[in-house]
Amino acid sequence: MAARAPDQVTGAPAPAGPVAAPLPDAAGHGTRAPRVAAHSCLHPTASPSGAHVAFICDREGVPQLWTASADDTAPRALDTGPDPVREVSWSPDGRWIAYTTAPGGSEHTRVLCVRPDGTGRRILAGADPGQSAHLGAWARDGSAVALTVTESGAGNHGGIAARSGTGRNGGTTGNDTEDTPPARARATGRMPPDTVVDGLPRTWPREGVGAEGYPLRRRLTAYLVDPDGLAAAALLTTEAHASSLRVCDLTPDGRLALVRRGPRGRREAVVLETASRETRSVFPVADGDPWIGGFTDNGGVVWLRSDADREFAALCAARLRPDGSCAEFTPVIAREGAGLELLHVPHGENPAALVWNVRGCSEFELATLRSEPSDAVPPREEAPAARRFELRTPDGGLPARPAVLRDEPDVPPPTAAPSPSPLPSPLPVSLPHEVVTRLAEAGPGAYLVGLSGSQRSPGVWRVQAAGTAVRTGWSARDDALAGPGSRPVRPELLELSARDGLALSGWYHRAPERADDRPGPCVVHLHGGPESQERPVYASMYHELLARGIDVFAPNVRGSSGFGKSFVDADLGAGRFAAIDDVADCAAHVVLRGLADPAGLAVMGHSYGGYLTLASLVWHPEVFRTGVTVCGMSSFATFFAGTEPWIAESAAVKYGHPEHDRELLHALSPLTRFDALRVPFLAVHGEHDTNVPADESRQAVRAARDRGIPAELLVLREEGHDFQRAANRRLFRARAADWIERHLSS
Repeated sequence: MAARAPDQVTGAPAPAGPVAAPLPDAAGHGTRAPRVAAHSCLHPTASPSGAHVAFICDREGVPQLWTASADDTAPRALDTGPDPVREVSWSPDGRWIAYTTAPGGSEHTRVLCVRPDGTGRRILAGADPGQSAHLGAWARDGSAVALTVTESGAGNHGGIAARSGTGRNGGTTGNDTEDTPPARARATGRMPPDTVVDGLPRTWPREGVGAEGYPLRRRLTAYLVDPDGLAAAALLTTEAHASSLRVCDLTPDGRLALVRRGPRGRREAVVLETASRETRSVFPVADGDPWIGGFTDNGGVVWLRSDADREFAALCAARLRPDGSCAEFTPVIAREGAGLELLHVPHGENPAALVWNVRGCSEFELATLRSEPSDAVPPREEAPAARRFELRTPDGGLPARPAVLRDEPDVPPPTAAPSPSPLPSPLPVSLPHEVVTRLAEAGPGAYLVGLSGSQRSPGVWRVQAAGTAVRTGWSARDDALAGPGSRPVRPELLELSARDGLALSGWYHRAPERADDRPGPCVVHLHGGPESQERPVYASMYHELLARGIDVFAPNVRGSSGFGKSFVDADLGAGRFAAIDDVADCAAHVVLRGLADPAGLAVMGHSYGGYLTLASLVWHPEVFRTGVTVCGMSSFATFFAGTEPWIAESAAVKYGHPEHDRELLHALSPLTRFDALRVPFLAVHGEHDTNVPADESRQAVRAARDRGIPAELLVLREEGHDFQRAANRRLFRARAADWIERHLSS
């Protein structure tokens, strides 16, 4: 076997900092010059007037915070630091821009704020070692921003609670003791003294302690934090053994908060009274985008993106009593066979923005939301119990995925209330590219829309209420992806049946130089999630392979989103064995269609797709010549022991509980079947990945070598679960494409 570079073989530390240039591979193949690629503009957020926009842009090689006037072609960076930026939100009063960064590319994020002129930058939360902080909604007057704070931890299955120990609504409401930081802050009426982290002032929370003194490593806690650092942070809610917690909106008077919580497949929207921190209503909501809805300006209705008692998410209205309890929960706008995947509820007179997922492509609409005032519901003399909607199986149990909508038996039926007024027909908006990634208001009568598609990198368009869409001047041109003599390939949607009859589909990207009647080498590329969805958007990895004459088939196997709840749930439990078979069935389909050469098949995927890659190689070793697993799990036991606690909590619902389902998880782990491995593979991982720790790839490479199977490991410095730095992305594409090209041509 040829010699290999040490860091690519063993995962030993490479030189500090991101890799600046590609390394030669084991066989001495040099990498090709990087193809021309456009910069991406993501996650737009506008000032209150809409005259200026803050957004994420990677034109300098790392996703950073930028700002520009709405039509300016010369934006400027507000944060030029090395840490990738992940989310951005402009305050309603226009004074601050809050944003999330990932130091070192890790999964442990921080929330910072900066003034629009670039001054006053400070850390709001997430500065302690191992801590993470996530951005939530602003108070309507801009006086505070909601943050979720947590802290990392490993071992003991990442803090997974036994099923009998925590129920569907197992979160707790904490009361501060006298010696906790928030209690002291409220008692004195001022914040604790600031400290300095990385040269920036830092506000509370700190010290890794939450309400009631609980370590944050096993809790998620939401606060309202003053960006000026003058007022005490206010505790909103704290939850033990939590998998997610995000404050999505607050009523204009700050009396009620809308909080999204719960694991994958069992997300909930909670209406919380902020003063008492008591839950008033709970509703099922859909997976996907965490911004699941918002309150009307009078606080009497909360509009939600919910799939309660239905296959696909719809726009639903929850009418609230004055105390926040639910009087009525009604689907208002729904589509047959298509789900509502993005929803923005406006503050003010703008129409709401709705994005529907139709066979993988987005359809965008503007809708006027009308509702009766909240006092149309007569108040009760006593505050009623929390109105709680539960999804249950017919026998009353809680399944891994809810099934039937009903009321809790101990909750009295609500007082009847009128439904929201009939809505006028939504206004469709024609868009130039296939997929909408983000929505943001941009002043009166306008929206900013993040767009991506098979022919362009992500960019931002401005949409007027009249329904016209115009590209912003600082987004890359549509033709910027084209290298010399090449254009991105528009994929073809293929439909097929799995061996058990389940309908599957996927997008086939054909190398442009190949004749239609000539099969060629092909990579079956598997998305992560598994609840994600393969869609017709530009992928630089696909372009790299296509430029080398290698086709890509990117299927949506069972467990993918976009096809209804039943399809998402089809891989639960032992159904995951069928998902592994789906990969082989997809490979067989493109061969039988005459598209792919049966002797030239490879499999590749990221995250859950990396797991499926390893699983396919050991369950169907006769199908593929090689594989590339990227940040994939090789053993569920070690994954649950090493991942973040909140990720473990959520993953247990999807994959199985590491204690109760130990035998099933053992059987589903690729590492337990490595004696069946017959072909070489490349493993790629980010060194700071704490979602799927890099040891998952290291142990897979060791196990393959122990059996005499060639395997290599590439560890990317300063990267986490998603690769953010341009130099590392180029290295990854080149090394993976070199590996596949070499093994499919040998």
